[in-house]
Formats: sequence, structure tokens, C-alpha cells
Amino acid sequence: MGKVDKIKEQIGWLKVVFGILSAIAISLVGFLATNYQKSEPIISILAMSFVLMLSFAIIIVNKKAFNKIDELEEL
Repeated sequence: MGKVDKIKEQIGWLKVVFGILSAIAISLVGFLATNYQKSEPIISILAMSFVLMLSFAIIIVNKKAFNKIDELEEL
């Protein structure tokens, strides 16, 4: 496998991870929007904490993907 193909595969994998993290974050935000009055406070706090952590993870994955794209552009 050439270097270009390897980088393309890594970008593809990062896209999958980005999509999964985004879907989980959106689901948690939807849960919070529909259940904020009914749920226990600890559940809401945990969900908000996970949304925050997922947001940071999404940013990190996004930066890595853009770095790989830049690396691919240099080849």
C-alpha cells in the first residue's frame, strides 16, 4: 500500500469516528432537550458533561483529519 493510499484510509477512518461522535452528541442533546424537566439532575449533569467531552473529541478528530488532508496535499 502506498503512502497516499494509507493516508486516504486514515482519513476515511477519521470520518467514521467523526460521524459516530457527532451522532452520539446529537442524541444526547436531543435527550436533554426532551427530558430536562423529567430527568434526575445527576443524569442531566452527566449528559451535559458527556456532550462537552464529545465536543472536544470531535474538535480533535476534525483537526487530525485536516492535518491528514494537508499531508496528502503535500505529496
